[in-house]
Amino acid sequence: MPSLVLPPAFLFILAGVLIPFLKGRVRNLVAVVAAILGLIQVLLLNSDMSYPVHALGFQIDLLRADKLAIVFGIVFTFNAVAAFLYGWVKNKDIELSSALLYIGAALGAVFAADVIGLYIFWELMAITSVMLILARKTESSMAAAKRYILVHVAGGLILLAGIILHVNATGSIEFTGFTQLNTSSILILIGFLVNAAAVPFASWLPDAYPQATIFGGVVLSAYTSKTAIYTLMRGFVGWEWLIPIGLVMAIYGIVYGLMERDIRRILAYAIVNQGGFMVVAAGVGSELAVIGGVTHAFACILYTALLWMTTGAIIKSTGTSHLNKLGGLAKSMPWTAAFTLVGALAISSSPFLSGFTTKSITLAAIEQAHLFWPWIILEIASIGTFLLIGLKLCVGLFLGKESHPNTTEAQGSKLVAMGVLSAACLAIGIYPEWLYHLMPGSQATLSALHGSFSDVYIHHFSHVVTQLQKMSVAALVFFLFAPLLRQKDAILLDLDWLYRIGAKHSYSGIKKCCSSINRNSQAFFIDKVLPNCAIRIKNTPMVQRPVGSAALAIIIVLTALLVL
Repeated sequence: MPSLVLPPAFLFILAGVLIPFLKGRVRNLVAVVAAILGLIQVLLLNSDMSYPVHALGFQIDLLRADKLAIVFGIVFTFNAVAAFLYGWVKNKDIELSSALLYIGAALGAVFAADVIGLYIFWELMAITSVMLILARKTESSMAAAKRYILVHVAGGLILLAGIILHVNATGSIEFTGFTQLNTSSILILIGFLVNAAAVPFASWLPDAYPQATIFGGVVLSAYTSKTAIYTLMRGFVGWEWLIPIGLVMAIYGIVYGLMERDIRRILAYAIVNQGGFMVVAAGVGSELAVIGGVTHAFACILYTALLWMTTGAIIKSTGTSHLNKLGGLAKSMPWTAAFTLVGALAISSSPFLSGFTTKSITLAAIEQAHLFWPWIILEIASIGTFLLIGLKLCVGLFLGKESHPNTTEAQGSKLVAMGVLSAACLAIGIYPEWLYHLMPGSQATLSALHGSFSDVYIHHFSHVVTQLQKMSVAALVFFLFAPLLRQKDAILLDLDWLYRIGAKHSYSGIKKCCSSINRNSQAFFIDKVLPNCAIRIKNTPMVQRPVGSAALAIIIVLTALLVL
C-alpha cells in the first residue's frame, strides 16, 4: 500500500503564508530553509508515495512521484535555493511570499496525478506569479501585469473547458498521455501551450518578465514555461503537431531577440527559443527525444536563472537595462562577467557546459527519426542562440568602452547564488552521467547515455570539433555585421499585435453592427409597426355579444354586495 507523504508543494505554501508574520532576516532564512528542505524531500520521494484527497466527488492524488515528476521537482527546488540566496537582501514581504507560493504551485502542478489537482495549482501559479510583476510598482509593470493575467486567465479557461469535456467523456480525472484527437484534448493542449509561450501566444513572456522586480524576474524565468513543458512531456508525447510549433518558437526567439536592446527582454526571447527545442522533443516522441527534452529543460532552468541573476545585478548597479548604454563592465564587475560568460556559453551549447550535453540528445533523436528539416532548423536556431547571448549580450555588456566607471560588484549573497548555478552548469557539462541517471526511460537507452555515447555522439571528439567550428563561424559573422545589431530605438510589432488590433476592430465592428440593428429596429417597430397597429385597433369595429341571463344575474349580485 502506498505510504502517505505530504507533497513538497505544501512546504513552500506554508512558508509563503508565514512570511508576512515574520520580521527582518528571519523571513529570508525561512525562505532558504524551506527551499533546502523541499529539495531534500524531493530527493527522498519514491513511486510508493501518494497523498489522496476526496473532493468534488473524486479522489484526487496530489503526489505522483514517478521519475518524470521527480526530475522536475529536483531542478525546481534546487533553483529555488539559489533564487532565495540571490534574494537574501530583499525585505519586501510580497516578493518572498509570492515567490514561495508560486514555486509551491509549480511543484503542486508537477506532482499532481490528475487534471483537477493540476488545474488548481495551475491557476494558483497565475495568481501568485502576477504579484512578482505588480511588486515593482511602476506604471509599466502595472500595465504588463494586467495583460499577463488576462492571457493566463484566458489560457486557464480554455484548459478548464478541455478538462470538463475530457472528464465528462471519459469519466476519469487521471492526468496521463492523451491518445485521441478531439475537442477536449485540443483545448487542453492550447491551455498548456499558452503557458509554454508557444507562438502565437509567446508575446506575454517578453512583455511581462522584464517588468518584474529583479528578484521576481529570476524566479519567473524558471517555472511557468517549464511547468508547461512538463505537461507536454506527460500528456502529449508523440503529437507531431508540436514539431512545427517548436520550430517556430526556436526561430522566433532568435529573430526578435536580435532586434531587441533591453537585456532582460533579450533573455525573455531566449526562453522562448529554448522552449522550442523542448516542444520539438515532445513532438518527436521517441524515448531518446523525451530524455533530451527533459534534460534540456533541467539545464535550461539553471543557466536561464543564472543569466537573469547576472543581468539583474548589472541593472541594480548601473540603473539601466538598455544594452546600447552599457559596455566595459568586465573591469568593475569581473565576477558577474565571469558568471555571465558561463551562462551564455551554456545556453549556446558550448562543449563542456550543460547546454552541449543536453541539447545534443534532442538533435540526435531528431536525426535518428530522419527529420531532416527540423534538424537543420534547430541547428540554425542553436547557432542563433550563440549570436544572441554568447556574442551580442556578452560583448555589449563587458567589452568596449566602460560606460559606468563607478559601478560596483554584486553583493556577497548574489555572487554565492551565481556561483552555485555556474557550478551546476559546469557539472552537467563535464560529467552529465549523474543527470542521465535521473531520467525516465528504458535501461537500454539509459545505458547508451551512460556508456560509450557512440549512438548519440555526446562527448565524441568529432562532435566537439564540429560545435566549435559552428561557433567560430557565428563569431566571424557577428563581428563582420556587428553594426547592424546596434539598431536605433524603435517599437517592435510582435504577433500579439494581430489579435490585439483584431480584437479592437472586432469589438468596434460588433458595436457598429449592434447599434445599426438597434437603430433600424427602432425605426421599423416604433415608426412603422406600432403606429399601424394603433390605427388597426382604432378602426376595429366593436363586436357586441349578448349577455346570458346567468351572467347578468352574477353581475347584479356582485354589484349589490359591493354597494352594501
